[in-house]
Amino acid sequence: MRSYRRNSPESAARIVSMILLADCHVSRDEMEALKHHDIPHRLDLSHPHFMLVTQQLCDDLRTFSEIPWQGAQALPTASWHAMLDEIDDSGLRLILLDLCATLVECDHHIAVDEQTLVHSMADHWHLPRPVWRHRARPQPSTAKSTPALVMC
Repeated sequence: MRSYRRNSPESAARIVSMILLADCHVSRDEMEALKHHDIPHRLDLSHPHFMLVTQQLCDDLRTFSEIPWQGAQALPTASWHAMLDEIDDSGLRLILLDLCATLVECDHHIAVDEQTLVHSMADHWHLPRPVWRHRARPQPSTAKSTPALVMC
């Protein structure tokens, strides 16, 4: 995995991107939430630059494993912690945790992989876990949220 400068917009964007990719797809609701909450701008990036970081993460995940991306459970804990360790500013950590929780809940479904990553983020940074409005549950085959694209 490539590394980014500590507390850089790219290191922050990669964490948000990892949350987006956790359940193997990015829904339309998630893409709309990115725009609605102006997440790239809040991370001091343009939308195209944010999407470039997401694409670079996909490239890294592809080279990391010989099999297609299977979701967050395929990511070794050490790699996830290395990403999280690039953020040591406490204010930025709080912002990222809030943005990630917002993205996870925007489609009214919390996938287990999404919840696991957000909880491990909070635990790793010694922050309180978010309180979910929705419970993590297996997504039924007829989901409310239509996938916008399958990632990686």
